[in-house]
Amino acid sequence: MKPEYKNIFIHGAISAQKIAESISQHSRKTTIGGHGIFLGQVRADEKPSGKVNAIEYSAYEEMALEKAHEIREDAFAKYPLICMHIYHSLGKVEAGEICLFVFVSSKHRKAAIDACTEIVERIKKELPVWGKEIISESESSWKENNI
Repeated sequence: MKPEYKNIFIHGAISAQKIAESISQHSRKTTIGGHGIFLGQVRADEKPSGKVNAIEYSAYEEMALEKAHEIREDAFAKYPLICMHIYHSLGKVEAGEICLFVFVSSKHRKAAIDACTEIVERIKKELPVWGKEIISESESSWKENNI
């Protein structure tokens, strides 16, 4: 029997309401002293063929969920974290919208910030998630992750 991993995927953009609710749910947790928060946003980059209007995200979901679980477990083993949330978009996300939300909480800020940074870097390098930049209805190209 395959293990069941926490689903990190949201179809479409990650809403400001989702982000606010996640943060709000932690306001009563009095053991938390600091949060590390990363919001990845789709840029309207200028390309030779035009401006990026959106990114269409796809993933090898089963492998991505397994890898996200591994990244999560590694972070909990390395840092004194209280909680962690990872959300990544699938499908079309318009320029200016949020496509990645990483939220890490710890007793002290340094652990939260360091863990958040490491988690984001590992997600960008290791998760089998791909983005196709949409320039127009007939123009698109696969995005390369830049660090």
